[in-house]
Amino acid sequence: MQYVHTVSGVPSRWSPSVKFTSDEALIGLIAKGDKRAVQSLFARHSIHVFRFLLRMVNDEATAEDLLNEVFLEVWRNAGRFEERSRVTTWILAIARYKALAALRRRCFAQLDDERSKSIEDPADDPEIAAQKTERSALLQDCLEQLSGAHREVVDLVYYQEQSIDEVAHIIGVSAGTVKTRVFYARKRIAELMAERGIDRTSL
Repeated sequence: MQYVHTVSGVPSRWSPSVKFTSDEALIGLIAKGDKRAVQSLFARHSIHVFRFLLRMVNDEATAEDLLNEVFLEVWRNAGRFEERSRVTTWILAIARYKALAALRRRCFAQLDDERSKSIEDPADDPEIAAQKTERSALLQDCLEQLSGAHREVVDLVYYQEQSIDEVAHIIGVSAGTVKTRVFYARKRIAELMAERGIDRTSL
């Protein structure tokens, strides 16, 4: 898989002083027109945003295009960031909006996690690596059987490491609704894994 490494119209180099600046400070610099800052933010978050987009649109080329659109949107609207959420939460909210718009444009596309692959630990021996791959495949199969709404919260909470309140902000529902969806998603995953003879806690 090839990840996009540049944002259209933005230089590919940035200074160390920008590279190690906090996300919030980078947004402030971007709002002032600092192209190095948006390139640094892109380098820092592009992979997990790309994976989030890919799980939504299930098409690598579309996800790559949307990735650039997301960070161009960040470039254009950095001055509107009000720090009511983390920068990553704001970026994922933009990514979600872009992905849903793309799905609407092609009429219908079912959300799935088929292309989400676990990264093998180089320290694992072949047997352990094979076990992890098998368990990951089983888990992905179970995730595919969840509703779109349940898959979305699982993705945001466990893959993107967003808090309940942040997920609520991203998808536009109450925190209570997010908690309920997470509860039923976890319950359903446990049931599906049990049907396959796998204890979810061993994953």
